[in-house]
Amino acid sequence: MKIERPRGTRDILPSEQPLWRKVTGEMERLCALYGYRRIQTPVFEDVALFLRTAGEGSDIVQKEMYVFEDRGGRTLALRPEATAPICRAYVENGMQQEPQPVKLYTLATYYRYDKPQRGRYREHNQLSVESIGSAAPAVDAEVIALYDTLLRNLGITRYELHLNSIGDRECRPAYVDRLNAWLDEHADLLDADARQKRATSPLRVFDVKSPEVRAALEDAPKIGESLCPACEEHFAAVREALDDAGIRYALDPTLVRGLDYYSRTTWEFLGADESTQASSISGGGRYDYLVEQIGGPPTPGVGFGAGIERLVLALEQEGSTADEDLLDVFVAAEPGQPVRALLARLRTEGISADADYAGRSMKGQIGYGQKRARSVLLVTGGGMTLRRRGELDVEVDEAALLELLQG
Repeated sequence: MKIERPRGTRDILPSEQPLWRKVTGEMERLCALYGYRRIQTPVFEDVALFLRTAGEGSDIVQKEMYVFEDRGGRTLALRPEATAPICRAYVENGMQQEPQPVKLYTLATYYRYDKPQRGRYREHNQLSVESIGSAAPAVDAEVIALYDTLLRNLGITRYELHLNSIGDRECRPAYVDRLNAWLDEHADLLDADARQKRATSPLRVFDVKSPEVRAALEDAPKIGESLCPACEEHFAAVREALDDAGIRYALDPTLVRGLDYYSRTTWEFLGADESTQASSISGGGRYDYLVEQIGGPPTPGVGFGAGIERLVLALEQEGSTADEDLLDVFVAAEPGQPVRALLARLRTEGISADADYAGRSMKGQIGYGQKRARSVLLVTGGGMTLRRRGELDVEVDEAALLELLQG
């Protein structure tokens, strides 16, 4: 019986790890630079967390969640996104008592049952950055700037930032009434997907995939025409902060997020991939009512999620590479020469080292070692010789070996 990995998952092989570490390492470095602290939440949560926050009519809840009952009869879900679990942890652990905003990030796996596509997996890896506890427009701009900086630092040049505001509790209801009136008049332009999205949340009609329906919706009223003064002021301040930072963006009046908890600023980074599904490399927005929804005090928040698979794809499209992982030294020993104690000493000193366990000849060990390590140590009855590509061989004792490898 041949057992294969489940559909929609993938193995990230050792040869792929250098590029992955290049991405995740820069993510962690930048988050620390911006003052964000790492948090980890459980892989599974009470399903009610996502029903309450994402919205029962959202695609996540209706089509994509992995839901199961455990042996205690509890209904749980593999986490499909990060913001709700992080906000749950914020409330449950009393983080509202800390100085605000609380700035958090996580690198973790998420699970959505969807049709697997290039750069889109049922188990996917994601950076999530959340700033909870401040309504300041400058925080929106900072979170956006963090990801923009990440792309530029990684050498990704072909991307666009799309920006919108979807209003708040004060102005959105009147806009939804206007939108519904327009949709009633133009119901014949909607396909089944648009009608289903409208039934759950009228704003979601702008998230349809059909090019024909999207084109028709260009004439529909836009939320930007109905923002209240407070939302207009907030959005103007976000744009001003981005302008001051030299971050380019395109206003996208039909950009909405697929989850119910978003308000005011929303954005999306689009990559150069021609595939519609894989072109979004990051998306985020403000969620000023989410903490309230899960039993916390009124608390503003803003953040984004960024798929690592899609970012690695974007890097590959830019021709970016990362140095292959190499050992500091490979020990090639003649038969009968003890190397166990030497390997232990090297590793104790922080020097990565390995030896042959396949019975290769001395010549075979040297050839294998030159592929795996920056240096090869030849251990023979006559002593030890350090060999480095492009340099003369050097006879060494243990002290000289350590000095050379640590230098």
